[in-house]
Amino acid sequence: MSDITIYHNPACGTSRNVLALIRNSGEEPQVIEYLKNPPDRATLQKLIAAMGITPRELLRQKGTPFDALGLASTTWTDAQLIDFMLQEPILINRPIVVTPLGTRLCRPSEAVLDLLPRPQQGAFAKEDGEAVIDEKGARLAKP
Repeated sequence: MSDITIYHNPACGTSRNVLALIRNSGEEPQVIEYLKNPPDRATLQKLIAAMGITPRELLRQKGTPFDALGLASTTWTDAQLIDFMLQEPILINRPIVVTPLGTRLCRPSEAVLDLLPRPQQGAFAKEDGEAVIDEKGARLAKP
């Protein structure tokens, strides 16, 4: 098994693209469907620290109870925001990828390319048809 882990939501197109890019490098990551198996407090705190972001920066707004919970308010502490993410894992933005080269919230999906220890093995296009990798495994420049 690879030493790459992805905190994945199979219903998320970005998450599916990131998983496919990891596999296109010849790796089979450990896939954690974080909505079914959410991280515990220590793991979530470790991920946040490794990414060098704040808990607020990891919060997902779209399609979550973010607004209903009033999470836009700056009165919430980091510990309280983590509490909300533990109670409602859908509030954790995704996908988070952990590799020997680092830990990152991979949005956009191409962000994962900087974390992969092995090069891409061939052409890759996102689900929406946008070409990201050419047939030689090289990253394509954005137009």
